[in-house]
Amino acid sequence: MYTVIGTVGSRTLRVLWTLEELGLDYEHVRAEPRSSDVVAFNPAGKVPVLVVDGTPITDSTAIITYLADAHGKLTHKAGSLERARQDSLTQFLLDEFDASLWTAARHSFVLPEELRLSGIKNSLRWEFERSQHTLMHRMGEGDFVMGDEMTVPDIILAHCLDWALLSKFPITEHRLSAYHARMRARPAYQRAVAKRDG
Repeated sequence: MYTVIGTVGSRTLRVLWTLEELGLDYEHVRAEPRSSDVVAFNPAGKVPVLVVDGTPITDSTAIITYLADAHGKLTHKAGSLERARQDSLTQFLLDEFDASLWTAARHSFVLPEELRLSGIKNSLRWEFERSQHTLMHRMGEGDFVMGDEMTVPDIILAHCLDWALLSKFPITEHRLSAYHARMRARPAYQRAVAKRDG
């Protein structure tokens, strides 16, 4: 049994969604960042945390990669060229999508008010739009980032697109909008998002 600690309105959604896609049992502890439930397992107070046999794993990408590898789904075999491509796309999404959105969030509500730079968001939106165009040249043909098979980068990309819309970062590529709609329609995604109300 896995235990997931964190709120659905955070990167914890990535972990919940992965667990739902894999059809695994888990307990979900709804805990805010820096709360005692979180700090008990992650002194930095960040979510998500996955507890496996008493051992905490932090960072959403590390967690979903671990789950995919442990259960042999949503991933390609380590050491294969397809896995190298998968990992390359994962890093691209973290560097170009997630990082822009997180920096915008930091300058919206995370940093102390006197350290926030509101003007930075315009350059981040520009970078985000440019990154979408680059991704179009890297995505495979098919319904998913790598083509016909859903993998770890799909969880990250779809979550980033959710985050982008909430942050008023426009999705400018039509193909990405259609992709996002397909991903949000997945039953496992719907079950994970429903944890927000439970």
